[in-house]
Amino acid sequence: MLSRFMSGSIRNLEREYSCTVRLLDDTEYTCTIQRDAKGQYLFDLICHHLNLLEKDYFGIRYVDPDKQRHWLEVTKSIAKQMKSQPPFTMCLRVKFYPPDPAALKEEITRYFVFLQIKRDLYHGRLLCKTSDAAMLAAHILQAEIGDYDPGKHPEGYSSKFQFFPKHSERLERRIADIHKTELIGQTPETSERNFLQKAQMLETYGVDPHPCKDVSGNPAFLSFTPFGFVVLQGNKRVHFLKWNEVTKLKFEGKTFHIHANQREIILTYFAPTPEACKHLWKCGVENQAFYKLEKSSQVRTVSSSNLFFKGSRFRYSGRVAKEVMEQSAKIKREPPEIHRAGLVPSRSCPSITHGPRLSSVPRTRRRAVHISIMEGLESLRDSAHSTPVRSVSHSESFLPRSRSQATDASDRTAVISDEAYSPSDSVLPTPVAEHSTEQAGSRQVNGAPCSIEEEKESEAGTPTLAVGGDFGEEGAGGDSALSEVEQVNKFVLSVLRLLLVTIGLLFVLLLLLIILTESDLDIAFLRDIRQTPEFEQFHYEYFCPLRRWFACKLRWVGGWLINK
Repeated sequence: MLSRFMSGSIRNLEREYSCTVRLLDDTEYTCTIQRDAKGQYLFDLICHHLNLLEKDYFGIRYVDPDKQRHWLEVTKSIAKQMKSQPPFTMCLRVKFYPPDPAALKEEITRYFVFLQIKRDLYHGRLLCKTSDAAMLAAHILQAEIGDYDPGKHPEGYSSKFQFFPKHSERLERRIADIHKTELIGQTPETSERNFLQKAQMLETYGVDPHPCKDVSGNPAFLSFTPFGFVVLQGNKRVHFLKWNEVTKLKFEGKTFHIHANQREIILTYFAPTPEACKHLWKCGVENQAFYKLEKSSQVRTVSSSNLFFKGSRFRYSGRVAKEVMEQSAKIKREPPEIHRAGLVPSRSCPSITHGPRLSSVPRTRRRAVHISIMEGLESLRDSAHSTPVRSVSHSESFLPRSRSQATDASDRTAVISDEAYSPSDSVLPTPVAEHSTEQAGSRQVNGAPCSIEEEKESEAGTPTLAVGGDFGEEGAGGDSALSEVEQVNKFVLSVLRLLLVTIGLLFVLLLLLIILTESDLDIAFLRDIRQTPEFEQFHYEYFCPLRRWFACKLRWVGGWLINK
């Protein structure tokens, strides 16, 4: 608390702040902003730098000192939103995924969405079958290195690039075969458009997972996509609600509620922290307004308040999807020049390498240590051994079966052993030059997965620490003790709220009773009260002097107004 107070005091003394924004191609844009500059100024500055007109799909994301991600609000001051000391570090990301990215008006917009989806694919947020994965990776190769050239691309050239969290030699050969035979002659623009068309058909397109737990304590991932609200749990999409079915989003503390008009369903989930729950709620409010409404004039301020207390209020500020598409159709300019970054082999560029290549592990040990996530995904719709979960829509399996099931048949493709959709197991940090490749390699070789927290730390500009092993009993005991303290605090706050409400109601009733007894109403119970000695004493000793004092003040004010 003291550090935040001091940092706020330091910021108040400064007139300008340095701000660094990491772009989608992992380059950095540094600028100086005024102390009172709002988020819209910085966002417009970046879009002007990128020559981007269809900018409503994008946003600026930052991470606070508590490792909680936020979207920069364009209507508020940047300095007031940031809880850390300057210089500020943020990143540009796709905030609202286009429902049909291949139909975007300008090529430069499609290119930036292409970079975002390529990042999602690499971080493990976009899951697909092996055949789709090979096609997507081949399109990336074609878009960024061009046609296959035997003189430039020796045998096994596709293994030098990292498209997914984990690779296998079979997948790498398939990628190279497609690149050599099926995509010859395609321009970067055509390959990127085909990539977007393929990615848009996948079930996890546009998923930005928020880790939560259901009412039974089971882990789940909540996400808002262009088509609706999605819950991923186990190896199934257990809930899918279209935006026109979602009627209300509400949160209180760490509890998040989704109200649906279909059979009056209310879904409840629990976020790790109240800040994470509020961020989840705000993301839901913005996505619902963007994709559901016809006009931005229909946007209303949303509140999470209850009957007696005022909660958080939030309003989406910006155009909705339909208005964005209508505005894009009016763009008439020469297509701006696109400076494509180009694909660099992971071995030769430390800033792109986040983990060891599979080819560096002996083949006899490779299948036992690193099993391809994408080849495992080929069996995702055949998972008949998972426990069915009741859902609003049809539950669709898109995650692999367990390793024990896959090893029953020696000819089948090996699959990952984790049955849960867990992007935190494969989410890797945003590429930053100062991160050590050896450190990332040691994490993955030791089997310690990179987590969402590491991505948050990297986006916040803080050094990433190596992830240790399993938490011991001491850590578990500390968590349980902390949860008990939180429950006690919540109970005490509830009691205090109830007490304050009761006192307030009693005070209002007392004032109402005094007004009624001093009025001219001739009611039996009021006459009885007026005849009591206590009322007569109150009337002559307190009420009459107070009334004369108010009358005197009113006459003085009236005379002063007349003379003036």
